[in-house]
Amino acid sequence: MVNTKVNLCGIELDNPVIPASGTFGYGYEYAQFYDINMLGSFSFKGTTLQPRTGNVQPRIAECDAGLLNAVGLQNPGVDRVIAEELPKMREVFHKKVMANVSGFSIPDYVEVVRKLNQEDCIGWFEINISCPNVKGGGMSFGTDPKSAYEVTQAVKAVSTRPVIVKLSPNVTDIVSIARACEQAGADGISLINTLLGMRIDLKTGKPLLGNMTGGYSGPGVFPVAVRMVYQVAHAVKIPVVGLGGISSAENILEMMMAGARAVEVGSTNLIDPWACQKMIEDLPACMEKYHIESLEELG
Repeated sequence: MVNTKVNLCGIELDNPVIPASGTFGYGYEYAQFYDINMLGSFSFKGTTLQPRTGNVQPRIAECDAGLLNAVGLQNPGVDRVIAEELPKMREVFHKKVMANVSGFSIPDYVEVVRKLNQEDCIGWFEINISCPNVKGGGMSFGTDPKSAYEVTQAVKAVSTRPVIVKLSPNVTDIVSIARACEQAGADGISLINTLLGMRIDLKTGKPLLGNMTGGYSGPGVFPVAVRMVYQVAHAVKIPVVGLGGISSAENILEMMMAGARAVEVGSTNLIDPWACQKMIEDLPACMEKYHIESLEELG
């Protein structure tokens, strides 16, 4: 019997599969399809201090081997998340959840974490300093080691939960940013967020997305994600969560062989709402095929 359990920042997971923020809502949306308690955990929708309506339409564009999105962090704001979304989430998910936090200033990040830190259902904070679809925040913090350090340090000062910093692939030196987060006290790193991309409508000659550019995700980014996870995992001493284009149990093992302690599954959930369930069910047989008795062997 193979062992699919992993440990992420001191919390044991039944398996390494974590649906990524922005692709799994607050969990209850997917609970109508299967028992989501089979998941290792999930990262709920990116939360900001104030409510956000998101970017102008259209926000999604399909493309080869993936899709572009420019949703723009649409969410009801942290106070309503706590009052309305988390109670509904607790009814269907009984494990620790990952809270994805975004902001437009360091005080924004700090205040959202301070408020969510009171919620016992939260096991980790995933600090998103890598969203390419908003102006004046998000990715601007994740492309400079100094800014990444400052955000991480500020959030760690108010959090009693492990802090995992989500990094952008839209940089020239991912390792220097990961190391800055580690030096600032981060408990883990997650990567990669989406690659910045664009598509043009041949009929109009204009961008397909209302935001002009968007984040490219899906199977096409998987080799880039594996490379960056490998680089970061071999450069820092804290755990790495790998994401980007994962769509099979084989992809999970490959990402973990690159150094990931756990994985997040994103766009695949939008294509097939049962995707994570299938991967978890396929994982033991896949481990046996490659003579892997325990996932901890790969870390």
